[in-house]
Amino acid sequence: MSEVADLLERFRRGGEFLASLTTGAAGAELDYQPEPGAMGVRSLVCHLMDTEMMGHGRFSMMIAEENPTIVPFNGTLWADKLNYRQRKFSNAMEMFRRVRSENYELLKDLPPEAWSRQGTHVETGPILLLDLFRDHVQHTEEHVLEIREIRQKYKASKLTGASA
Repeated sequence: MSEVADLLERFRRGGEFLASLTTGAAGAELDYQPEPGAMGVRSLVCHLMDTEMMGHGRFSMMIAEENPTIVPFNGTLWADKLNYRQRKFSNAMEMFRRVRSENYELLKDLPPEAWSRQGTHVETGPILLLDLFRDHVQHTEEHVLEIREIRQKYKASKLTGASA
C-alpha cells in the first residue's frame, strides 16, 4: 500500500475512531483535566473540529492555488477565546465527522501529482500537500490517544475518590 493510500485510510477512519473512544463520555468526564491547564475531552474534540475545518481550507488552497500561504493558529488561544469548555460536545463531534468526511471526499481521488503541490507555511517554510496531510493525520491520532488517556485517568480518579 502506498503512503498516500495508507494515510487516506487512517484519515477516513479517524472520525469513527474518535467517536468510538468518546462514546459514553458525559458530564464531569468531558471537562476533566488530569493536570492544571490541560485540555479535557470536550476541549480536545472542539480543537479537532476547528483543526479539521482549518484543514479543509488549507487542503483546498494547496490543491487550487499556486504556492498558497499557510497560516498557523494558536490552539490554546482558540480554546480560551472560543469557549471550548462551554461548547456542546455532540455538536463539535458531529461537525468534526461531517468536515472529516468532506475532506476525505476532497482528497481521495486526487491524481498522484497533486500530492506534490507546494505552499508556504509562514512559520516553517515550503510544504507539500502530502506533508501537510501527513501532519494533519498524525495530529488527530495524537489527540485521540490523549483523549483515551484522559478518560482512563478520569475513571481511575473516580475509583480512588480523587477530584478533578
